[in-house]
Amino acid sequence: MSTMTIDQMLSPSLGHGKPAVRPRSTVRLTRRGRAVVVLVALLAVLAVGLVVASSSVATGEGGTAEPTRVVQVSPGDTLWDIAAAIAGDGDVRAMVAQISKLNALDSGMVAAGQRLLVPVD
Repeated sequence: MSTMTIDQMLSPSLGHGKPAVRPRSTVRLTRRGRAVVVLVALLAVLAVGLVVASSSVATGEGGTAEPTRVVQVSPGDTLWDIAAAIAGDGDVRAMVAQISKLNALDSGMVAAGQRLLVPVD
């Protein structure tokens, strides 16, 4: 009877008790090889960026700006009040959204003295 240790039981063997010898990989990257791999990866990222950028919808011609005017917020005014006065019989919610978009407002809060761009009637 022979004695076996745990590392012999877990290591792959050739069938007659001797551990299998794994051949060493013959592929090694030199400094120049690593530089080439990095360069190829950067070129791939650049190519993907160019493909994505080519689908841009911007044009060289300027569009027509929406006609607007400036309104100064009075004390006690709300964005809803300003939008209701401009919208008349129209949809006030749509006017609030339009004013918010024109002025890049994050919320419906306005301060007295603030100047807002509003669409012309």
